[in-house]
Amino acid sequence: MFQYPFIQNALLSGSCIAVAGALAGYFLLSRGLTFAGHALPNIGFAGAAGAVLVGVKPVYGMFLFTILASFGMRALGRSRRDRDISIGILMSFALGLGLLFLNLYAGYAQRVYAILFGTILGISRSDVLVTALATLAVVAFVLLLYRPLLFSTFDPAVAEARGVPVGLIATALLVMVAVTVSLSIQVMGAILVFTLLVGPAATALRLTRRPLYSLLLSALLGVIYVWGGIILAVASGDLPVSFFVATIAFAVYLPVRLLHGRPGAAEHGREPLSSRAQVG
Repeated sequence: MFQYPFIQNALLSGSCIAVAGALAGYFLLSRGLTFAGHALPNIGFAGAAGAVLVGVKPVYGMFLFTILASFGMRALGRSRRDRDISIGILMSFALGLGLLFLNLYAGYAQRVYAILFGTILGISRSDVLVTALATLAVVAFVLLLYRPLLFSTFDPAVAEARGVPVGLIATALLVMVAVTVSLSIQVMGAILVFTLLVGPAATALRLTRRPLYSLLLSALLGVIYVWGGIILAVASGDLPVSFFVATIAFAVYLPVRLLHGRPGAAEHGREPLSSRAQVG
């Protein structure tokens, strides 16, 4: 099966998205932003529906909606309680707009519905290039802001007292996640993107307490999930890739969750992380 170009494209693009999603998902889970990871793909779907309605590429609508939503989440959700409420309100409003756009659209809506489940086995080499460039941008973002990201994630009060721009980093992280989601949805689908954001990172956080190891393990697990899902989907003949990826992610996470009661990242705050993650 690896001799077919569409399989090669799917594996390459899926691997890139798995790495980007795993890196973003690690910080989402560590910051308690799992709900945001669920909301952004749904908001991106609404943006895709609006773009199709006005006659432009769906990815442009996804960019617009998810980036605006990330700024809205940051502006409206300063406290943890307000954040969850604002995310829920923004997602509900965006989904309402998406339904309106679909109702107003008189053409063939299959293009929009495909956003929900993705077309990973039908992507082109140009899609692989776009996702590879996006992944490089995500990796560069994490490498550039690695220490302040960790510092502001696990000890935000001390980080802010030491001059780290905690608010700006939080906003930049959400924008990075929004860009990752927007580029990933059209290939992997809104449902599968959330699986890759949460599944690998959730497992890695329970297996190791070291941030770097968690990031690397999360990326490795994401690639394994995607490759396994694609291979099983092709072997089955007509079953969707998203089903197999989600099933593998759950099958790996469940025994890890039962054997490791607490996530490793939950104890980062008790370690001398602030002294190791200082800026400058």
